[in-house]
Amino acid sequence: MFDFTIVGAGIVGLSTAYKLSLSYPDAKILVLEKEDRVAPHQTGHNSGVIHSGIYYKPGSYKARNCVDGRHQLVQFCEENDVAYEICGKIIVASEESEIPSLHAIYERGLQNEIEGIKVIDKDEMLEIEPYVSGVKAIHVPCTGIVDFVGMCRKLADKVTESGNQVKLNSRVENVSRKNGTLNVQTSSGRYQTHYLINCAGLHSDRVARSTGVQSPIKIVPFRGEYYELTPDAEHKVKGLIYPLPNPEFPFLGVHFTKMVLGGVECGPNAVFAFKREGYTKGSFDFQDTIDVANFPGFWKLASQHWKMGLDEMYRSYSKRGFLKNLQKLIPSIELQDLTGSPSGVRAMALKPNGDILDDFYFETTDREVHVLNAPSPAATAGLSIGDEIVKKVQENFELV
Repeated sequence: MFDFTIVGAGIVGLSTAYKLSLSYPDAKILVLEKEDRVAPHQTGHNSGVIHSGIYYKPGSYKARNCVDGRHQLVQFCEENDVAYEICGKIIVASEESEIPSLHAIYERGLQNEIEGIKVIDKDEMLEIEPYVSGVKAIHVPCTGIVDFVGMCRKLADKVTESGNQVKLNSRVENVSRKNGTLNVQTSSGRYQTHYLINCAGLHSDRVARSTGVQSPIKIVPFRGEYYELTPDAEHKVKGLIYPLPNPEFPFLGVHFTKMVLGGVECGPNAVFAFKREGYTKGSFDFQDTIDVANFPGFWKLASQHWKMGLDEMYRSYSKRGFLKNLQKLIPSIELQDLTGSPSGVRAMALKPNGDILDDFYFETTDREVHVLNAPSPAATAGLSIGDEIVKKVQENFELV
């Protein structure tokens, strides 16, 4: 019998388990992970950026949790010897017509109290990133890079060191209730628990449905594909280089990311994945595809963004097309400077009307908390989201 059972050993699940162990030191906590390691999917396949919080709507979960989570993350890395670096980032306006949008992002950053941000001219931009092309930029000095997988290993260690369990190779198959107790059937056995917290990421909607929660939200997978710069070209990127995001599209655009364990990533694009864990172009799962095809929200989204979707698909199959986007930021990058890199899959939460959930989203019952949307910057915000879930546990489960 466990007090709390958390589904998913990504950064949100492990941060939640860690924060619960601090708030309820006498509680028995179980983390269930279907794979043979922690951080196997979204956490382990992202680009490892410590986001500042500059983009997000003031007052939103994203804005609050990102800023707070960033500070907690850096402190955790310092105290637990996790690799990280505060290398800074520039957001580049490539042409004069983008300058009003650049200033709007800057103003939002001020509202979100992002420390040290500054609008810089071309000369200042070239001092930071000598190979970049643009007319103006925002310098965000507090942005950084981190080893999120290493951080998750440390979180798992802390959870187990406090007497709790992280159970790998344990896929949740069904959840039922009996006499006020939740019975969690997994591929490794059956577990009883008083409370359940669903942090299953790409499968969070399915886990919620298995408990009887009839959420209108559907997870639709989008693959983000990357290249890496060859060692001879890495010197062209000193930190993080981002374009201005397209306000009509829910992704940040292809960018350059220095990685904390070495190398420079370029990307990602964003293409529909025919499998929830579809990391390659040939990945396909019949049930995953049918789930999306039967969901009206997907077709409404596709009807709104079909042209951008075709552009993203073109870049998926055309290295030269991908390069053209990268050259908007660094014109001297050539085809021979790019080599293949592993992809990631983002769990995009859609409403039936086709709207994308833009903020972290939770659904609760008297014994369950379901994290049904935790997109970027969830990794940066992980420890703060853990605090948010502890609050929801206290409020909805009437615990003190």
